[in-house]
Amino acid sequence: MADHPRAGHVDELLTELRRRRWVLYVFGPRRAPEVVAATFHWTTCADVVLLRAEDDASAYRAPITPSTDVFAPDLVSWQYRAPAAWTLRAVLTLAPPGEPDAPLAVLRPEPGCHVPMDLRRPVTIRPTSLTGC
Repeated sequence: MADHPRAGHVDELLTELRRRRWVLYVFGPRRAPEVVAATFHWTTCADVVLLRAEDDASAYRAPITPSTDVFAPDLVSWQYRAPAAWTLRAVLTLAPPGEPDAPLAVLRPEPGCHVPMDLRRPVTIRPTSLTGC
């Protein structure tokens, strides 16, 4: 992503995710990942970002239970798909659960709201609370 003209802005938004202590996942080889994902867990839901390319990213908020797979949710309360910079901006400005502007819908997730099982290995997980970011 760093060679793209808008990549600097995407890098700044990814830095903001790390600053807010999202957990980062790299699905596939570290030098050529299939999907870079980030999650932030609230008490009752999780916010998820899936970055496939500079111009293809998805974000969503999924209710969580002990059996929820946040990378293949059955339901979402909010979803967004656009280029990476727009998607990161959207999820970073999403109201926290319980606030008046927080999404409450019950939606079927769009196809971009999942990471297929065959793309999930190898995976690198970086809890930002342990990386000093």
